[in-house]
Amino acid sequence: MSVRLTAVCLAAAAGLVIAAGCLPQAHAATVNIEAGGGRLKQALAAAGDGDVLVLGPGVHAGPALIERPGIRLEGSTGAIIDGGGTGQVVTIMAADVVVRGLVIRNSGEDFDTVDAGVFIGKPGDAALIENNKIENNLFGVYLHGPDAAIVSGNKIFGRAGVRMNDRGNGVHIWNSPGSVIENNDIRSGRDGIFVTTSSGNIFRANHFQDLRFAIHYMYTNDAEISANVSYGNHLGYALMYSHRLVIQDNLSEGDREHGMAFNFANESRLSGNVIRGAGDKCVFLYNSNKNEITGNHFEGCDIGIHYTAGSERNIISGNAFIANQTQVKYVGSRWLDWSHAGKGNYWSDNTAFDLNGDGIADTPYKPNDLVDQVMWRHPVAKLLLTSPAVQILRWAQESFPGLHPGGVIDSAPLMHPPDTKPSIPRRYAER
Repeated sequence: MSVRLTAVCLAAAAGLVIAAGCLPQAHAATVNIEAGGGRLKQALAAAGDGDVLVLGPGVHAGPALIERPGIRLEGSTGAIIDGGGTGQVVTIMAADVVVRGLVIRNSGEDFDTVDAGVFIGKPGDAALIENNKIENNLFGVYLHGPDAAIVSGNKIFGRAGVRMNDRGNGVHIWNSPGSVIENNDIRSGRDGIFVTTSSGNIFRANHFQDLRFAIHYMYTNDAEISANVSYGNHLGYALMYSHRLVIQDNLSEGDREHGMAFNFANESRLSGNVIRGAGDKCVFLYNSNKNEITGNHFEGCDIGIHYTAGSERNIISGNAFIANQTQVKYVGSRWLDWSHAGKGNYWSDNTAFDLNGDGIADTPYKPNDLVDQVMWRHPVAKLLLTSPAVQILRWAQESFPGLHPGGVIDSAPLMHPPDTKPSIPRRYAER
């Protein structure tokens, strides 16, 4: 019998029930572990490649360190791993590890040591963290360098009673190319998903609530954000210094500042998204270039799109701008035509005619005029909006178009809103 199997069999005396593996010919063992008594640590120390460790009901003391590849750590109903408020609860330092069906709670509170419910180090390629309840930890799941890890179907609830800036992120990713974060319910952290210095990631069908940012991208390229729901966060989707992203079929509803914010995010495709009721801006584009923004729905925000800081060569077409207090805020001296290949956008405040019935308004649409730009530069001038002087200025610029310094024009505005709403719920659903 091998040294490993001998150690596993000896562990039975400490309260482990060996379902398989004590026979010399076995290559992997299935071990049922009773709660208490340090049995989880003993089983992990004795485990070999590919062993299945099944935790019974009750509290199993952490920390749990997994250093052998292929281990599956699974929970029976009521199985809990408790970190006791110190360090990382589960640490994965081997490839192909599975952690499934557990309650993982009570990490430490130290940002320097990256205290987390589940920490996956660089050796943890292809780890699968699935269907767990990960609660009351500083970070929920922290990916530090593994390739192709998957975090799926988890409930990741942070520390709701702690000031937001003192919380960790629900899922934190550093240099973890090809990793997938999907179908998770993430609440009460700082950011729902924070990713930096990575590539090829997919963030799909996650729900976010009680957060600063739902998804926060930094220096991460060639990635996908799809079918996520951000409800009532400070900002929905913050995309910074990242390129060639696909952002499609997401919902931002009732986020307090912006639905989406782009800062030096280039060559990306934004389509099929719905942003409703953002307190400040549906979309903010700052120094972002060569993006395609098509087939989206922007409704009920203070500003539909704020377009500034040298953003250039963006295609903005086929979108619906509905009941925003200001449809577009653009301060600049250039003319920008927001139509593409003969197709513009729908503007709910555009009172236009379509005499030939082609679905395109007969006259171009200009969302802003000279008066708007004066108000943006000098907000106190809003007190004069109903004054005769402002009315004369509006009349003058209509009569003498040369007075207009440039701005956005839609040369082919749509008469009806396109069907831009993805098949996601109107309200955040409890899971």
